[in-house]
Amino acid sequence: MINNFITDQKAKLTVEGKTYEFPVIIGSEGEKAIDIRSLRQETGYITLDTGFMNTGSCGSEITFLEGSNGILNYRGYTIEDLAENCSFVEVAYLLLHDNLPTQAELDHFKMLLSRFALIHEDLIHFFDHFPPNASPMAILSSMVNSLSNFYPEMTENPLENIDKNAARLISKVRTIAACTYKKSLGSPLVYPRHDLSYCGNFLNMMFDSPVKPYKVNKEVVAALNKILILHADHEQNCSTSTVRLVGSARVNLYASISAGISALWGPLHGGANQAVIEMLEAIYNEDGNYNKYIERAKDPNDPFRLVGFGHRVYKNYDPRAKIIKKACDEVLAILKTSDPLLDIAKELEEVALNDDYFIKRNLYPNVDFYSGIVYRAIGIPTNMFTVMFALGRLPGWIAHWKEMWDDPNWRIGRPRQVYVGPKKRPFVPVEERG
Repeated sequence: MINNFITDQKAKLTVEGKTYEFPVIIGSEGEKAIDIRSLRQETGYITLDTGFMNTGSCGSEITFLEGSNGILNYRGYTIEDLAENCSFVEVAYLLLHDNLPTQAELDHFKMLLSRFALIHEDLIHFFDHFPPNASPMAILSSMVNSLSNFYPEMTENPLENIDKNAARLISKVRTIAACTYKKSLGSPLVYPRHDLSYCGNFLNMMFDSPVKPYKVNKEVVAALNKILILHADHEQNCSTSTVRLVGSARVNLYASISAGISALWGPLHGGANQAVIEMLEAIYNEDGNYNKYIERAKDPNDPFRLVGFGHRVYKNYDPRAKIIKKACDEVLAILKTSDPLLDIAKELEEVALNDDYFIKRNLYPNVDFYSGIVYRAIGIPTNMFTVMFALGRLPGWIAHWKEMWDDPNWRIGRPRQVYVGPKKRPFVPVEERG
């Protein structure tokens, strides 16, 4: 994979008076990398790159992200085209198969999702043993890990029937997520229906009740489809890298995905949209004066930062935010939701889009800002936001696990370190230690 893009160019490195040459790799979208796989062998040196911000861990054909110009493509298709024209199920198929499905392929994939929608009845009993206030992410991670015991054939032949197993996982995680919510309420579980779409099914399992049937709203389904598409993959982020690193030890798909869920759980990764709502609640509970918080955000001596504005990767406008903003406006207009937190959010958005301070610093509302608003508007509780993120990211995780497993350049992940602890010390028996 990487070897196909090695060029005739060489990068020169001089160490202790001796010059070494290393191949230069240019990706299909023009990204340049210096291939240092032989660095330690040739020079005795390693590189130090805290957080791996300048280190490519693999070659990948799945997602291209270019933050300076706000570009995000899945398998060569722009996120704008996919979000406008595709369902989440189509995009999941694309990530897994490297091509958009034909109608026959899509029908077959939908059939698999429908076939595997139920979870084993023994798994349902697992919910009873979590405390009532258990984190939905802890439950999701545990349940996904447990799936390897119910489907052991995945361990024996990892890439055999990978499509069937991917569909099984994508379908069952949706059911597990909805069951987690119902159990937290003490409400009866709602089983999946064959006549509903992927997103429609999820919403029905979340909100249907024997005493108050849920009506699936097509506009809400469309908005949820878009959110899941926008979250379906995002290159080598923390959780995706975790899935690849764990999987590199030849760990089964379910355990690798479980590790990715745990990584996503972190407030600096998947918890950002939850943090948006918590910030809005803090503003509302104090006095509702959002202008005070805007001034605090502008004060260089104040550690406060507005959550949901700007992005670590995108130095321009997050392309996903443009798409989800439109969906957010449509959902709020249709549902006619009356919520003071949403009112504050709209005011903050208006300021950020028009204030020179935010514009000059590219602190635009990002995808987490809008997704949190949409989730709240359609009734998804705050503690389920990161679960929703995991539901969307699942096809990307599976695609990366599959790509990593089948990569001829595969190596077990084993980062190096620079040891900075004490040098060798003489051992002192306990009775002589002062």
